[in-house]
Amino acid sequence: MKTVTIYTDGACSGNPGPGGWGAILQYGPHKKELSGGEGHTTNNRMELTGVITALQALKEPCVVELYSDSKYVIDALQKGWARGWKARGWIKSDKKPALNPDLWETLLALCDYHTVHLHWVKGHADNPYNNRCDELAVAESKKFR
Repeated sequence: MKTVTIYTDGACSGNPGPGGWGAILQYGPHKKELSGGEGHTTNNRMELTGVITALQALKEPCVVELYSDSKYVIDALQKGWARGWKARGWIKSDKKPALNPDLWETLLALCDYHTVHLHWVKGHADNPYNNRCDELAVAESKKFR
């Protein structure tokens, strides 16, 4: 399988409010930037949408090295929370409804299709790819203001 490196980020001006997401896909010497946004959304929905859209852009099953500054995304996948929410009918361990079940359902299916290795990176720090994803996300969110 091909190994693809993906960086993603989401942004929201107000929460909820206008939001955007950005993603960078890298395979060998190839690099592709993706971005999009919504007029009324949340930061977490944009974080999830960035990851989903990047994984959906892959045309075949891949090994994916996924980098995100979203603890919401990384922890929910790495620690098995999202699968637990799904198993309980999208109810969290505290008996409250899990947010964004539509997006989590899609993301979990994509994680089953691809072999995804998760990496948390500090946001707004010294990672140029994470910073570029942030620029893409913020630019998209500004289109809806």
